[in-house]
Amino acid sequence: MRVRLSTRPKHPMPAIRLSQLSESRQMLVRLCQSVNFGQIHDLSVRDCEPIWQCPAPAVLVDIRLDVEAQPRDEILTADFALGAEVTRLMALLDKIENGTITKIEVRAGLPRRAMFEGRHAATDRATRPN
Repeated sequence: MRVRLSTRPKHPMPAIRLSQLSESRQMLVRLCQSVNFGQIHDLSVRDCEPIWQCPAPAVLVDIRLDVEAQPRDEILTADFALGAEVTRLMALLDKIENGTITKIEVRAGLPRRAMFEGRHAATDRATRPN
């Protein structure tokens, strides 16, 4: 007899909504939506929050000239449930705490990939004075 194990929780967590995020995190979601296709470089993170002051992150917009770009439906919506990619980006901010996200790749208004600066635990131990 085979038993099928489900990886889905019986009671899934309710979706996080845009209105539940801090203003700074909402700005990051809205920036991804407005970029639509492109990259966000050197986003500083302090106390788990994106920092928008100097230096401001660089934004690269990728524009295809052979098709008309379609904005995300949510761009004009005041509040909506966040998708999995945005939820993972928010979790990454919590993980980083203080540091820099060197690159966020945005596709169709959603953060698809992110790279951040960090130190490996073994590197920290090797450089700490005794």
